[in-house]
This record gives sequence, structure tokens and C-alpha cells, in this order.
Amino acid sequence: MDPVTEHRAPEPLTEYAQRLIHKVRAFDRRRPLLWDLHFTGFWVTAALIDYAGSGWRHNAHSLDVPGWLLLTLSLGLSAPLLWRRTHPGAVLAAMVPFALVNAWTGAALQAALLQLVLIYHLALRRPLRDLWWATALVIAPVLVSAVRHGEGTWHQQIGSHLMSITVAALIGVTVRTRRNYTEALEDRARRLETERDQQAQLATAAERARIAREMHDIIGHNLSVITGLADGGRYAAAKSPERAAQALDAIATTSRQALTELRRLLDVLREEEKRQPDLTPQPGLTDLDQLLDGVRAAGLPVSTTIHGSPTLPTGRQLTVYRVVQEALTNVLKHGGPHATAEIELSYEEMAAVTVTITDTGSGNRSDGNSRDGRGLPGMRERTALYGGTLEAGPRPHPEQGWRVRLHLPEEAPQ
Repeated sequence: MDPVTEHRAPEPLTEYAQRLIHKVRAFDRRRPLLWDLHFTGFWVTAALIDYAGSGWRHNAHSLDVPGWLLLTLSLGLSAPLLWRRTHPGAVLAAMVPFALVNAWTGAALQAALLQLVLIYHLALRRPLRDLWWATALVIAPVLVSAVRHGEGTWHQQIGSHLMSITVAALIGVTVRTRRNYTEALEDRARRLETERDQQAQLATAAERARIAREMHDIIGHNLSVITGLADGGRYAAAKSPERAAQALDAIATTSRQALTELRRLLDVLREEEKRQPDLTPQPGLTDLDQLLDGVRAAGLPVSTTIHGSPTLPTGRQLTVYRVVQEALTNVLKHGGPHATAEIELSYEEMAAVTVTITDTGSGNRSDGNSRDGRGLPGMRERTALYGGTLEAGPRPHPEQGWRVRLHLPEEAPQ
């Protein structure tokens, strides 16, 4: 087992506690009233046990408090907790009179400490400025007890209560901050998911539109050529059978090229979820001069060497153009201020082509793998579409710079 994975894996007890907390919170969200009844019932029972079991006598300043008043104070300091989450300020205000009577009579019931629960909920749900008046309400019975009974120093009594109030408020603020942070993360995740779905839909629509444009250009152009050849062949059939046969050969060649491009476009359409859509206008070999002029204007000297005559179909021209564009872009980014580039294009028969881009750059290069699908992965995807190969890497020592070599083989006969 990987030590890192083993270190990060939660312990069984921690995992169990997390599941238990998640279940309790889920139950609270589904049935908040039932949870509030259980919570309030627990503290009401604890307050009554303190009253009936005479446990209050251990802390009382006076033991002459009537039983009915003790029962009233116990219920008054615990039963209002049922509304602690919906109206924490009102509940605290309702408990203060009972706390004042508790302090004045000297009963000193422990149920008075339940006011700290309201401090927690105020810090959790209300503006933090409400803690000032809430602290004053909780401290008021302490001052009454100090004046009335005078046991202990003011510093001890007020200081200990202020410390308890501070701890309760800090717990509430911490839980509130954690809850707000979690809600913000969940909201962000929802928005990102929505945005991702929208972007995927837009990308799919744009990719379909791009494929439709390419199909229109390829099929429309080739059908126009076939129509012209067929018309010319019909007129030449009577006078020159040889020219008619040449027209038929040209029609067959053009038809095969159109079918080849159409099959590739349909393959892209079926696998569009696996491919990064290209939404830019589709350039060809005639646009290479404009591309090189722009690169030279950016400060990168580029020389070109061409062997053979460029007779490539539209799709192959686009692949050559994109590979040259990406290679020169990488030189501009990483080659350094004194880099130069050289492009060698070798056109062969049957639409085969070899393109080599070398540079003398000195900058550091990555492998071109980027999360957005660009760089070398995008170049290799385009190359694989025509069964070609793409090689990219540093030039052999002692030469400096990188070399990108693209080879598209001959088109297979249909």
C-alpha cells in the first residue's frame, strides 16, 4: 500500500463518527421539531432532577425558597429552549426574568447556565452585534447575586461568567464560519457543474456547426467539380472518347476524395465527446504565408524549404497548418530571444506529406501535455486522424533547440 494513501486514509473510529454526525444532521434537517423536542425534553428533565433531588441545595445561597417557585424557575429556565433556533433573542429575553428571580432568591439553580445555549445560537444565526446586549442580559443576574448575597469577589463571579459566554460565542462563530464555508463550496460546486454543462452544450453545438460547414465546403466543392466534369464529358463523348474517359477518371478521383473526407468527418462527429472541438475558421496551405508573416513580425526569423507540389485535400491541409502553427507558437513562447526556425515541407504523390519544423531555441520546454487538450496531444489527435505520425523532442546533442516532424502517409484507395 502506498504510504501516502495509508497516511491520509481516515481511521475507522473517525469514519464512524463522521457517518454518525452526517446521519444526525440529516435527521435534524428532515424533522427539526422532533429533534427540538428531544433536546428540550432532555434539559427540562435535567432541571427537574436538580430540583426534585435537592441537588440545588449544594450551590444555593438560601435554602428557604418555596418548592413551587423552584419548580417554576426550573421550567422557566429550560422549557423555552424549544424555540431556541427560531427565536434565540426572544427566548433569552424570556429567560432573563427567571434568572433574575433565581439570583435574587439565592436558589442558584444550575438551569440558569442554559442561557449559554442561547448565546451559542445568537452567535450562530444572528448578527454578531447582538452578542453585546445578550451578554448584558446574562451578566445582569450575576450582578444581582453579587449585590444581594455578596459571596465571593466581583472579579471571580463576573470573570468566570464572561469566560463561559466567550467560549459559547466562539463555538457558535466557529460553527457558523464552517457552515458558511461549506455552503459556499456547495454553491460553487453547483454553479461550476451548471457552467460545465452549459459549456459542454455550447461546445457540442459549435462543433456540430463546424462539421456542417466543413461538410458543406468539401461535399459542395467536390459535387460542383463532378457536375462540371460530367457536363464536359457528355459533350466530349461524341467527338473525343479519350477526353470523356479522362473526365470519368477525374470524377472517380474526386468522388473518392469526397467520400474519404466525409467518412473522417462522420468519425469525428461520432467521437465528438472524446475530442476537443476546434471552433476557429479552418485555414489551409494558402494561409501559411500569412501565418509566417505574423510570426516574423513577432520577432522570430523563419525560413521555408518546399519540395514537390502541394496537392493535398482540405483536411490534410488543415492538419499541416495546425502543426506548423503550434510548433512556431511553442518557439515563440519557449525558444528565447535569439531563436530561429526552419520549416521543410516535402510533398509526395497520393497526398503524402512530410513536414519538419526545427528551431534553435534555448528555453525550457514541457512535453506539451496540457489539461485543455492543446499542445502536442492536439497535434497528435489531428495526425492520428489521417493515420500519420508525429515526433517532437529536443534535437540531438550538440545541436540546440527542438524538432517537430509530421508525416502523413499516402491515402488508402477506396
